[in-house]
This record gives sequence, structure tokens and C-alpha cells, in this order.
Amino acid sequence: MSQPFKDAVGFCKTIMRNGYDAYVINVRLQALTLDETGSEKELDICTEAGLSELQKYFPNIEDSQDKSIVGVLKEGGVTFYFYPADVDDASYTDEVVSTMTPRLLKRLEQRGDIPLSAVCPFIPKAKDMYADFADFSEGKIRFKGVPDQALKKDYSLAYRALRFAANFDKEIEANSWIAIVRNARRVLDYVPMSDFLDEWRKVEAENMYRFFGLLFDSMLLHGLIPEIASLSRVKQIRNPDEEAEETVLVHTLDVMKAYPEELPYDWFGTVACLFHDVGKLYVAEFYEGKWNFLQHHRVGAKITRKVLKRLRFEEQDIDLICDLVQNHMRPHFMLTDKGIRRLRSLDEYPRIMEMVKADIKARNGSWREFNHNLKMAERADIPEDEIEPLLDGNQIMVITGLNPGPFIGTMREALLKAQISDDVVTQEDAEAFVLAYKVKNSM
Repeated sequence: MSQPFKDAVGFCKTIMRNGYDAYVINVRLQALTLDETGSEKELDICTEAGLSELQKYFPNIEDSQDKSIVGVLKEGGVTFYFYPADVDDASYTDEVVSTMTPRLLKRLEQRGDIPLSAVCPFIPKAKDMYADFADFSEGKIRFKGVPDQALKKDYSLAYRALRFAANFDKEIEANSWIAIVRNARRVLDYVPMSDFLDEWRKVEAENMYRFFGLLFDSMLLHGLIPEIASLSRVKQIRNPDEEAEETVLVHTLDVMKAYPEELPYDWFGTVACLFHDVGKLYVAEFYEGKWNFLQHHRVGAKITRKVLKRLRFEEQDIDLICDLVQNHMRPHFMLTDKGIRRLRSLDEYPRIMEMVKADIKARNGSWREFNHNLKMAERADIPEDEIEPLLDGNQIMVITGLNPGPFIGTMREALLKAQISDDVVTQEDAEAFVLAYKVKNSM
């Protein structure tokens, strides 16, 4: 081994002893160019350490004007170029080790003997979010070069392409799309969940329905969240008046589309819409000619918690989303005064009401229960001590035949408490209550 290579190996060992990977790139090819007489001696090294870290070990290393090079070190008549190593967990196994650099490729071209291995070399370079994509002005999302080769370098590009397509409302170019579908299994195998979450969190709330539609169409959703993908096989009646069927997945995406119309930046609320009907997969029962999903909201909250833990969401975010899933059915029923007060007491009451609105819009359903609850919510703004009983003192005396006195006031207070506790709702209930109260307390 020549001295330049011994020095290069020594540099790599110094870097590795400090906890960073480093290696000499393609020793065989570099040996060909290094032995040429009259040429400047140069060697390429790959490392995951940055320039500031390398300067601690090699004070003479300098920054490079070439952004693809971390630093340049001249020592012993040899120029050593340090390139960034591939440390991305999502890259294909055969593409992890750098086999070529721009400098080495140029030198081989000058020799006129470029090897076959250099046809599609893995050249180390600094990360750029858009580097592997063609200009968006084309109107489509397209990988540069051969799509399959682009994905091999970093399979997380599949998720990024879906994010770009969703956020910018653009179609994915046909060959790039089929490459994503063709490599879906490898994307799931190689890309860490943290990378998927990083891309997902960059999807805007109002575009999340498109993102998950693309995940489903590309078969990636089936591996990431099979509980959601399976909803494509669960059917329900879209609207009782129309008697038209739809899949729960289609309904879910429609709700995700409608929800941000009122809360456009509510990312977590939109995620809750994604999971709001996931429980239907587990409680579905077919009887009397239709599908029934009793307690799907409560079961769905438990399933959501399990899925979000698997996806490594933060605990406080899991609690928020699960609360929304569990309570999203409350406003679908006509609530009493007591019911609406319990709903209003929830911290996420505004989000829950928006989820219900999105659900109704997605189904083209009836607003009867929702409008009733809005009116009841206005009544809930009145403090309990300011609510008037359904019967005043004169009405109580007429109904019970009692004379004026303290007992009438006591009965009126009892009636008010019964209204607040939801034991008395209508005028008829109030009349029956005071008559029963008279009999019970006159004995």
C-alpha cells in the first residue's frame, strides 16, 4: 500500500475512533489515477463527520467551494477530498457505499476507460430536498433520471413525492408513479417510521385527504396503517334518504377534506378525522338488511391509541386525538340541557363540533340534530343560577291547589334542580313533578 493510501486509512481511523464512519472510496479505481506520472496526487474519502468536527482532528483542513465536498486537506504532497457519506436509513443496501465521486469520474473520463460500474455510480453529495426531482414548472412531480434508481438512493423520496403532489395539487408523472408502486414493499422495509412521520407532518391539513388517498393508491397505506386501508372494504349507507352505499374509507377522506374548511390549520383535528371511523372495522355487524356500527367511537379511540403508539406520536398528541375520536358522536344526537352542558365542558368542544359539521357535509346529511344542539348550546351559556323554572309560583299553586307560602318556594327550587339535572324537560314533566312533590312532602 502506497503512502497516500496509508495516510488516508490513518485519517479514517482517527475519524472512526471519535464515533463517525469513514472510508476510502473505491480503492481499486483510485489506485489507477494515483499512480499516473505527472498528475497531481488526489484521494477521495467518505465520512459522516461534518467540517466543524473534522477541524478538531485535522486543523489544516479547509472548506471547499464545491458544496458536494465537506472539506479539503493537503498533506504530504497529496490532496485529500472529504465527501459526505450516506447515513440515510432509507437508502437501498447496494447503494450505501460510495463507489464514485465527480473528481474521480472526471479523471477516468480523461483516461478514456470509464468502467461499467460508473454508468450509474453512487456519487456522495449534500442533501437537498428537491435535488432528485425535476422542475415543478413541468406541472407534474417527476424523479430525475431513472425513477427506480432515484428511489434506490433514498426510498423516502416516495413519501416526499406524495407530499409534494398533495401540497402542490400536482399529478405524479406516470413512470415516477409506477416506480413508487413497484417499490412499495422496499419503501416500507427501508424507510424508518420517523422519516414517514417527518413527511406526514409537512402535509398541510387541507391537503391531507389527498396525501392519504395517494398512500392508499400506491399500496403504502396498507403497510403503514392497515387499519385505515381496510376501511376500503367496509361499506355503509351514505345517507338514509339516498340509500346509496359508500366505503368507510371514501367517507373518511371526504370528512378530512371538509374539516379544514373551517379550521384550515388544524393538523391534529384533521388526523382525528382520519381515525374517527376506524372502529367500524371492529364493531361492524350486518342485521336487518344493513350494517350497524354500535360503539364504533369508543372502540375506535382504543384502536387509534394503539396505532399512534406504533407510529411513535407524542403522548400528549395521542391523548388529544383519541379524545376527539371518542367524543365525535355526541353531537349527532339531540342533546338535552344536561347533555349539552357536559359537551360544552370538554376542552375540545369546538373541534368536536367541526368534526360533526364535516361528517354531515361528507354525507350530505340532515342538519336537524346539529341545529338543535346549537340552540341548546346558546341556552348553556346561561349560568345555572339564572335559569328560570318551567313553572312560576302562581302556576304551581294553580296545579297543586296549594296556598301561598314557603312551601311553594321550596317546590320551585326543587323543580329548577330537576330541570338542570335533566329529570324534567317539558312542561308536562314539570306539572307531573310538582304534583308528585306535593304528595311526597305533604305526608
